[in-house]
Amino acid sequence: MSAAGVIFDFDGVIVDSERIQYESYAEVLRGLGVRIDPGEYEREWIAAGRGPEYAVSRYHLEVSPDDLRRRKEPVYQAMLRQQGQLMPAVEEMLPALAAVFPLALATNSNQTDTAIILDGFDLRRHFSAVVTREAYQRRKPAPDAFVTAAAALDLECRRCVVVEDATKGVLAAVAAGCPCVAIPHSFTSNNDFSGAAVVLDGLRQLTPDLVRRLAGVAEREDAK
Repeated sequence: MSAAGVIFDFDGVIVDSERIQYESYAEVLRGLGVRIDPGEYEREWIAAGRGPEYAVSRYHLEVSPDDLRRRKEPVYQAMLRQQGQLMPAVEEMLPALAAVFPLALATNSNQTDTAIILDGFDLRRHFSAVVTREAYQRRKPAPDAFVTAAAALDLECRRCVVVEDATKGVLAAVAAGCPCVAIPHSFTSNNDFSGAAVVLDGLRQLTPDLVRRLAGVAEREDAK
C-alpha cells in the first residue's frame, strides 16, 4: 500500500466550471429579481463557500439556501454538459500521478454533476475513491470531505496531499490535517491561500517529488 495519496477538489481543479457555476446561479437569481456580479460570486460562493446563504440573507429572498441550490442544479447541469471542459494538463497529470499514488476526488458537488465530467472525459478510472456531497455531513470549509476521502484511501490525513483552488478548500484541508497545494485561477486569484503549503501556477507543477515532500514520505515508501 502506498504511504501517500493525493486528494483533488473538482470544480476549478479538474473541471473548468466556475464560470458555468456563476452563470447558472446568476440566471436563477435574475428570475428572483437579483443580479450578482463575478466579484460577488468569487467572494461569497468560491472563497467563503456560503453563496446561497449570503444571497438569501443579503437580498431578502423568500426561498431557502437549499432551495436556491436545487433551482440552480438543472440549469448548471445543462450548461456543464454543453460547455464543460477540463482544466489545463488534467489528462496528462492524472495518469502520471495515479501510477505512483492512489488518488481521490473530494468535492462539494453532487454525484450527478461529478459524473458528467468524470464519465464524459473517462477520468473515473484514475481515482481509487470519489467522494461527492452525498458522502459526508458538512460542506467545505469544514474538513469532512477530505477526512472521508483519506479514510477511503486507507491513509492518514497527514499523508494525503490536497489540491485546491479556493480559500474554503484550503481551510477544509488544514482543518483535516492534510498538506494543501493551492492552484489559483481567474476566479480565485484574490483568495487567501496563506494556509496552503505551496501555491502553484498549474497542475504541471504537481510532481511526485512534491507530493512525497509534502506528505513526508520517501520514494521507497510510496510504491503502490
